[in-house]
Amino acid sequence: MPQTIPLRWGILGCASIARRAVVPGIRASRTGVVAAVASRSLDKAEAFAEAAGIPQAYGSYEALLDDPDIDAVYIPLPNHLHKEWTIRAAQAGKHVLCEKPAALNADEAREMVEACRQAGVHFAEAFMYRHHPRYRRIREIIASGEIGAIRGIHGAFTFNNAGDSANVRYRRDWGGGSLYDVGVYPISAARYILGTEPEAATVHAYFSPEHDGVDMMASGLIEFHGSVALTFDCGMWAHGRNTLEILGTEGRIELPSAYVCPPDRPSAFDVVVRGERRTETMPAVNQYALQADDFAEAVWGGAALFPADDAVRGMAVIDACLKSARERARVAL
Repeated sequence: MPQTIPLRWGILGCASIARRAVVPGIRASRTGVVAAVASRSLDKAEAFAEAAGIPQAYGSYEALLDDPDIDAVYIPLPNHLHKEWTIRAAQAGKHVLCEKPAALNADEAREMVEACRQAGVHFAEAFMYRHHPRYRRIREIIASGEIGAIRGIHGAFTFNNAGDSANVRYRRDWGGGSLYDVGVYPISAARYILGTEPEAATVHAYFSPEHDGVDMMASGLIEFHGSVALTFDCGMWAHGRNTLEILGTEGRIELPSAYVCPPDRPSAFDVVVRGERRTETMPAVNQYALQADDFAEAVWGGAALFPADDAVRGMAVIDACLKSARERARVAL
């Protein structure tokens, strides 16, 4: 596909994350425009398009993929549909930004990545937080040795939406559950910060009979090389938290809004070294816009910040977490 500036995006589905965050993020980017949206209901697609100011609406995903004026698609469909529509988008010559989790398991993610590779299109998993410059700054602080050797990481991402019984997050066969929905964030962050893959996972979860048996809360231990571990908890039936702490021998880094942060005001994190605390403040940025820009640069021949295979490795960890929680056992990776 020839380079097109700006990158012309199509949205497969009318999910709230697309409306609230990704479409505004693409609009705020340097590189992208939202050219079309598709739903299985034309009325729904037209309503979404009118509300969001999108010029074209389609009543099927196939129709959008057939549009030669679409360069890339964003897929915020329920998790069990990610594989099918990523592969179909790749076969249609569209680059793919797929909402996390990439798939239901590592095998599916591997098929998706291979389909994109064979089609010569770029694939990325939509972890927007990794594109925020504060994470590069945190890695710089760690590499400088200021907080010493890393001894542990703790992450939490919880919210309470349990009363919405019709929510797709509470369909087990659709890939529902807190590990898929929010546990992926601290696990992804630990892998990124440590620059390595885990060795084992041990997870305890509450599988709620009121919510189709999905894990509404999970707490885990993810073991990394060198006796470093991530401890984390994630939940969809708990008070809201969105935090990360990185503990070193000489200090620690605390992120109070680790994964979700407002685009219209500065974000900050604290560095505590030998009892002295300082706050590092980053300028206001839209991390969804930065994600769109990094994606476009990769499409146009630049180096991808996160290779497609990262999604496969991330799903392998989630596979191990779910197996551990269901079997009540430590699972080696």
